[in-house]
Amino acid sequence: MFESVAPLLAEHEQLQEQLGDPALHADAARAKRVNRRYAEVSRIVAAHATWQELTDDLAAARDLAAEDESFAEEIPELEERLAAAQERLRRLLIPRDPDDGRDVIMEIKAGEGGAESALFAGDLLRMYLHYAESKGWKTELLDRTESDLGGYKDVQVAIKGGSSDPAQGVWAHLKYEGGVHRVQRVPATESQGRIHTSAAGVLVFPEVDEPEEVAINQNDLKIDVFRSSGPGGQSVNTTDSAVRITHLPTGIVVSMQNEKSQLQNREAAMRVLRARILAAQQEAAEAEASAARKSQIRTVDRSERIRTYNFPENRIADHRTGYKAYNLDQVMDGALEPIVQSAITADEEARLAALATTDA
Repeated sequence: MFESVAPLLAEHEQLQEQLGDPALHADAARAKRVNRRYAEVSRIVAAHATWQELTDDLAAARDLAAEDESFAEEIPELEERLAAAQERLRRLLIPRDPDDGRDVIMEIKAGEGGAESALFAGDLLRMYLHYAESKGWKTELLDRTESDLGGYKDVQVAIKGGSSDPAQGVWAHLKYEGGVHRVQRVPATESQGRIHTSAAGVLVFPEVDEPEEVAINQNDLKIDVFRSSGPGGQSVNTTDSAVRITHLPTGIVVSMQNEKSQLQNREAAMRVLRARILAAQQEAAEAEASAARKSQIRTVDRSERIRTYNFPENRIADHRTGYKAYNLDQVMDGALEPIVQSAITADEEARLAALATTDA
């Protein structure tokens, strides 16, 4: 059983040797990749050691029980622990998303619902910022377009983690948040107390570790500069500091106006552009392999929702995993972990089922 662990044990030793080589740390990007892989393989090695130890203990207990029945009392507990260890190792051996250890760039866009949708987009941003804080992640607001009544028509935020373990990575947790989020509540603009339904869209991209990772020809970029504006279109800057970059081969357009410096806005726009190009390249490759991503919906339509936030009932419901709870107030304050874990578990179950089908 678990024959696939043997090459991983050998790889673990090789990674240890690499990490002990001072030359590795002269290349920050390579050192980061090796550290991530080492953390991932270390989890498997530790789980395998536990499984092997319990396997040996159970065999010894059965041998002893054959001679002395008092040892038989230990067998049920050892069997239970071994089954749990075996299941944990089996899950760890599922091929992991290679982007799990990456940081992310998240974009939240108001959709159907006008001003209420923009207010909800602001609430979602606050929810994700609180969740990131609870995980010890750092956040950086890259750009925002505020609405007239508050909230955001569009807001982009970079979220950065500190763990080298891909299982604790930002992308590993937030990749499931991409899609349409529906809200049901009485809007602040509603005078008669009627419940309205509106929606906001969330897009999540794994951020590129190093600029060289995504090759971008400068001749393929169309760069425009303009004056930044605030709610209602009023000018908030007297210089052409806002930047719009169009990647001609893909048609991807990124605009930034959050900073007063044109250079800072350009650097932020390039970060987002690289992340979007990386995501586009990955989706194209996966589509060719008949495994295109289905986790993110690119249109902001109430009918294509992944989650509903029902404020009158204090209810949160995820339509992909079936998760439902009546603690929406806590969720909006950042208590997202149970919902995220339900998505991670559902993803693992789907991949286990796919592996079982392949093995059969």
